Amino acid sequence: MSETNLSSSEIEKWLEGETRSILGPVQAEAKQFKDEMNAAIKSDIEVSKMLLDNSTKEIELRNMRVYNRARALNKIAHLFLERLKKITIPEQVTYENLNKFAQDAQKVFIVADIDIKNWFPRVSPFFIMDRRKFLTVHEKAKLTLASFNNFLAKEYVKTKTLEEAFGLITELHTQEKQKENLALQLENMRKERIPLEQKIGELEKRVFELRNQGPISQLKILQAEEEALSNELRNVLRHLQKPFLKIQALAYQGGGAGLTQDELKKLEEYLEKPLEALAREEIGYPSLKETLAKIYHLIKQDKLKLKPDKARKAEQSIDNFLHKDSLNEIHRKSIDVVTRKKRLTASSNMSETMHELSLLEEQLELVRARKASAETHEAVTERAIVEAQERIHNHKRTIEKTVYSSLGKKIRIL
Repeated sequence: MSETNLSSSEIEKWLEGETRSILGPVQAEAKQFKDEMNAAIKSDIEVSKMLLDNSTKEIELRNMRVYNRARALNKIAHLFLERLKKITIPEQVTYENLNKFAQDAQKVFIVADIDIKNWFPRVSPFFIMDRRKFLTVHEKAKLTLASFNNFLAKEYVKTKTLEEAFGLITELHTQEKQKENLALQLENMRKERIPLEQKIGELEKRVFELRNQGPISQLKILQAEEEALSNELRNVLRHLQKPFLKIQALAYQGGGAGLTQDELKKLEEYLEKPLEALAREEIGYPSLKETLAKIYHLIKQDKLKLKPDKARKAEQSIDNFLHKDSLNEIHRKSIDVVTRKKRLTASSNMSETMHELSLLEEQLELVRARKASAETHEAVTERAIVEAQERIHNHKRTIEKTVYSSLGKKIRIL
């Protein structure tokens, strides 16, 4: 069996030509049934209005023999009208539309029959002619509905799948248009993202320049110099670390460390930030020497309870500091680097640079956030395009299978 290739724009016209002889007569008959049902419902509405009007007139006459029965008939007529008017007559003739129409009418008629059975006997023997007229019209409407249901179940249902194919074609075109619109949106989103990426590049370049040139770069060099010098000083003071901690503990415990409050504070500075502490010393670092002399004396008296080897190394280091001025060079360098660092950080050039850097980084964060938001929208749109393409593919294959099962013809929608 040969296969016919069709574009999605050609499929509807092709299918109309192939199904005209099948769907045409059935849909024409379906339209006739729809019109007949519409007329039957309208007749039911008119005859219900007749019951309502006549019962209203009797109520107004206040004839007590008829009054209660007239009120009962008036109430049931109101119910008939309320339900009948809720039935929606479909404009488009399709199996789904007409089948729902028939089901809605069926529900209304079933409830109406129950009301007739329960209420009409209460109205008897009055309004006999009105009731007969109503029942005649109502029964005729029920017969019309029965014929309509029979047609739907035996004739129209056979062409249901073909009608559904036309519905799928309409949906296919909708999905293709949606995909086209999404693709256009995605293209515009990508175009809008380009200037954001360019702006980010410009801002990042300027931030890099500020961080790696000028005062900030000089500050990094000073910080590296300070770190190296600090490590050198810690190494020189390594044998005094334990004695410093011991005398600090002794001072806090009130065990006779012999340190003043200022000396204890200075000792804590040497434990936490030795380079800064040394840089604040006067030439010859007299405060440190005075503290070292007291530590030396305590070691000799074994009040710090150091192991012999640690005590010997501590004494040797203290002797070097007190009598050989072995910290002089590091002291000079520490004063120099700390002074230069303070001068640089306090300069107007540094202040201006940091202010500009702060503004640039804030602006960079905002532009990056906009770019991230744009990328998120792009990702959502890309996913929507993929989903639309999947629906398009599924609609095409379903239409192809429907045509083959209904008409026995193989087609391929490109």
